[in-house]
Amino acid sequence: MDNLVERFVRYVKINTRSDEKSKSFPSTKNQLELAKMLAQELKDLGLSEIDLDKNGYLMATLPANTKDSVPTIGFIAHLDTSPDVPAENAQPRIVDNYYGKNIVLNKKANIVLSPKEFIDLNTYIGQPIIVTDGNTLLGADDKAGIAEIITAVEYLITHPRIKHGKIRLAFTPDEEIHRGTDKFDVKKFNVDFAYTVDGGPLGELEYENFNAARAKITIKGLNVHPGTAKNKMKNSMLIAMELNSMLPSHQSPAHTEGYEGFYHLTDMTGSVDSTTINYLIRDHDKTRFNKKKDLLIRIVDHLNLKYGARTIKITMIDQYYNMREIIEPEFHIVKLAIKAMNAAGVSPKIVPIRGGTDGAKLSYMGIPCPNIFAGGHNFHSKYEFIPIKSMEKSVKVIVKIAELNAKQNKK
Repeated sequence: MDNLVERFVRYVKINTRSDEKSKSFPSTKNQLELAKMLAQELKDLGLSEIDLDKNGYLMATLPANTKDSVPTIGFIAHLDTSPDVPAENAQPRIVDNYYGKNIVLNKKANIVLSPKEFIDLNTYIGQPIIVTDGNTLLGADDKAGIAEIITAVEYLITHPRIKHGKIRLAFTPDEEIHRGTDKFDVKKFNVDFAYTVDGGPLGELEYENFNAARAKITIKGLNVHPGTAKNKMKNSMLIAMELNSMLPSHQSPAHTEGYEGFYHLTDMTGSVDSTTINYLIRDHDKTRFNKKKDLLIRIVDHLNLKYGARTIKITMIDQYYNMREIIEPEFHIVKLAIKAMNAAGVSPKIVPIRGGTDGAKLSYMGIPCPNIFAGGHNFHSKYEFIPIKSMEKSVKVIVKIAELNAKQNKK
């Protein structure tokens, strides 16, 4: 475990923020730079089949150390951090013994990590945690996952008495902008099943996620002088506001939890002449998901009748689907993770992902891929933090998955 924190701190200082507007792959060059650094690190550890392609996908193999034929497991984490929060010049800080009070992240800007606002902090009193300096995110999503996977592999190498089958690693670009699996070579990865190490707090185990769609709506207005605008002007911004008011107000991210879906207005830009609004549509249930999409389309149709044909145009694309449909027939891999957590002294907390993960898309591409915790809190935020003991537990769970797979899942 000595190298775990050092790895993590070193990784988060590299700005790998992805860029949705970029046409390149990966979307930012520093993701490829981090991948190159990791490739050398894996080579130094003695891994084989190290392959870094031009798109930023890094794969490697820890060969089996048992003659028994057991399923090949994959462990996956992503290189990029959220494009929504600054990541340049990240300065992680270790609070050696959290004392249960406010942590001043940035005195000058008065940015405070408070246990009253972020009550999960109270769980870690007496523990060391890693925080930000209040200027950037931390990057535990998902550089904690990368550090934990590599540390677990290092542990298996230095403890050859622990028997395991073939283990494949993959570190992917651009997960945060939903491109993480666009060029993923499933055949080359060649595993029986895998886990993304991309979850949140200690013990999280997830095998179901949102069905997801994105809707782009453009509204064409008509601008004339406001003094002579009666019965002529069409203010596209007001039409956008009217459209939004017709959606169920309680179905927004701020009013939903658990299995409740939502419409999320992510951005709005416009003028009287033209406005563009973008929505994320989310629901775990496929039927409710489709109804949400249908409602938005019907609202657009209604407003086009009211304001004139072709006033509003909607473009909607599905982004990913609930992996539960794929995982349930292969539920032994969830049971394996539960057993590994229990063996590592971690209480499993099976929860639905209120978001997505590369594992969801990979599951539909032929690799059943649940998600296990990386240990962090407040992802995509300057208030992000991660307890070091949670990271250590993640390493132990990965090791236990490999060990138990060799013991109980012989082909």
